[in-house]
Formats: sequence, structure tokens, C-alpha cells
Amino acid sequence: MEFLDAVFNRRTTNGPFRPDPVSPEHQQLLIRAAASAPSQFNSQPWRFVLIEDRATIETVASISGESMTAVMSAGTFFDRYKKYFRFSQKEMDATRSGMLFDKMPALLRPFTSRAFTPSGQSLMNKLHVPQTLGEENRKLVAGSPLLIGVMLERGEYRPGELSGFYSVFSMGAAVENLWLTTVELGMGIQFVSFPMEAPENWKRIIDMLAVPDDLELMAVYRLGYLPEKKHRPAIDWSSSERKRPSQFVFRETCATPQLGWDDDVRPGAAAS
Repeated sequence: MEFLDAVFNRRTTNGPFRPDPVSPEHQQLLIRAAASAPSQFNSQPWRFVLIEDRATIETVASISGESMTAVMSAGTFFDRYKKYFRFSQKEMDATRSGMLFDKMPALLRPFTSRAFTPSGQSLMNKLHVPQTLGEENRKLVAGSPLLIGVMLERGEYRPGELSGFYSVFSMGAAVENLWLTTVELGMGIQFVSFPMEAPENWKRIIDMLAVPDDLELMAVYRLGYLPEKKHRPAIDWSSSERKRPSQFVFRETCATPQLGWDDDVRPGAAAS
């Protein structure tokens, strides 16, 4: 695969993976790719934990599903992230950013305009939408043959200091290398983010993985080989649109937008 093909075909996998275990060779290649990323002073602040044990994966899955149900039932998730949610193609075309909920049960579609109101939250709870989403999330994580925990060395990761910025920047480069490698290998990847929304549940994962005091668990990802046919959850989103270059690129100074490149935008070239 050409490098730019991998870049433009990178995806987040919202659906299930094949049950096949990720081969040792591919696991090693993923980590080698991640470790090839740049880091300030060649500090290489990243650490990784590979998880294949079924009991551990099932427990992480349960924690993730519980977390999703809890934060969505309380409304805190929507309060934090509502500016990124789109419920029509018209909204998405206007912003060219965020997540378009283009797959929803017919029962819920008429109520999307009330999604972020108290009455909308009450309706979603009454219809058990948080429980439905939480169970979908649990199944997705539980069906993953591999989880990867990404950690940073606390000696480098010092929030508020430049070294903290450098280490997070380096970690992002490492994860992107790993992510692009999944495209080459016919694999998918998704951030298991919901336990982080519930700090007490994130602590459970930290303890289960025996993360030492000198490391900070920054993220957990689920990985696996992609099935031939894509299965979408009952409630799902897409994020193929990208902003036009004139919206985020400037020439010489930030007072002058870059013009003339917008026609080269490839719609649907990538998904979040």
C-alpha cells in the first residue's frame, strides 16, 4: 500500500472485528511502527501494554459499557460534547466537522431536535437509550481480540510544563504511526474512551493492569482484523467530512486564509 493511501483511508472502526487473534508478527509490527515516531530529545516517553487475556478484555468491556450508560443517563456526556453532534446532513455540510448520527432507530428520529434539552434527556432515559448504547459498547469491546494500553512516563509527562507538552505530542505521533499501520494490515482500531469519562472506573482499569506509579495510563484502544461486511450498531455516526483548507490554513500571516485549495478536498476521504 502506498503511504498516502493509508493516510487517506484511515478510519475509526465503530463496528465489530473478526474473532481471529492478532498475529504476534502484526503485534510486533504495530509497536515497532509506534516506536519509530519522533520525540523531543529522543526521550521516547511512551509505554504500551498488550492485552489478549479474555477475562481482562471482558472486564474492560463491562467497565466501558457501564461508564457509557452512566454518563449518558446523567446527561454529562451530552453537556460536554454536544457541540460536536450533528443530526442532519444539512448541519454537517454547514460545519464540516463533528459526528453525524446518520443511523438511528426510527423511534428516536423525531426527537433529535430535543436531544440536548431536559425533556430530551428524560425521553432518552425513559426509552433506555443509554442502556442500549452501553450494551452495544460492551459487546464491541468484548469482541476485540486485542487491547493496547498507552502510557507515558511520569518523569516526562508533567502537565503544565513544556516536557508535558512534548511527551503528549510524541505520544500522539506514536499512536498515529500505529493507527496508519492498522490500515496496511487490514485491521481496525477504536479508542475505548468511556471509562475515562468516569474517573472511578478508569481507576479500576489502572489497577487491573497493574500500572506502576511512575507511569500514567493515557488511553486504551481496541484492535482487530476487519470483517468483509461492515455491521453498524443500532445507533451510529459517521465523520467523513473535513473542513475546507480555507477554513484552517493561512498564508504568511493568520490574517490571510489560503485560497484556491478548496476544490482539492476529497469528500469522505477519511473518518475520525
